[in-house]
Amino acid sequence: MNDPVQVVWHDQSVGRAQRESRQAHQGCLIWLTGLSGCGKSTIANTVDHRLFERGIRSFVLDGDNLRHGLNASPARLAEHHAAQFAQRFGLGFSAEDREENIRRIGAVAQLFVSAGIVTLAAFVSPYRRDRDAVRAHLEQWGRRGDFIEIHVDAPLDVCEARDPKGLYRQARDGKLRGFTGIDDPYEPPLQPELVLHSGVETPAALADKVIAYLERQGILPLTANG
Repeated sequence: MNDPVQVVWHDQSVGRAQRESRQAHQGCLIWLTGLSGCGKSTIANTVDHRLFERGIRSFVLDGDNLRHGLNASPARLAEHHAAQFAQRFGLGFSAEDREENIRRIGAVAQLFVSAGIVTLAAFVSPYRRDRDAVRAHLEQWGRRGDFIEIHVDAPLDVCEARDPKGLYRQARDGKLRGFTGIDDPYEPPLQPELVLHSGVETPAALADKVIAYLERQGILPLTANG
């Protein structure tokens, strides 16, 4: 069924190419995926800090932060909205809700990338189809290579040992259902642009690998010693 009101895309007077030319680097989406506790957010923020120091326009989209607002749960929305509204628009952690969570993030990320921003997304995003959908969306509205999938790979026992939020313990105790890696599957990328072994290397070393990749792809200018 078509929208009752016609919705059209409006091109902006300042385009992506103009923004990238002025800032001397390209926009892209760096999508870090992996089990809870594997180090996604730490790596993303380390890369972001390095880029900031170089004068690169970058931003981190963090899963927990977006769950506070754009992708809030029904319970959180119910604090300020009617119950029906909260149930309709709030997102939990079912497979369907996770799909919508990732879809919304992909749409926001596409806007960031079109503004020439190096965008870092740190999400478990356990299902390949959801990540592939974001890649397709980025390439439809931008260019091939805008979506950089990075598998932050750490063994389950390492992630459980870290367990910064105590989620694995709750899942093992049966207090948390549908938790990725315990009673819900994680589907690792089949052909990621990068694999980072966060169980054996430091966040600083892994951030170096991400930045080196961006330089090799021509997204970032080479440093003086690069």
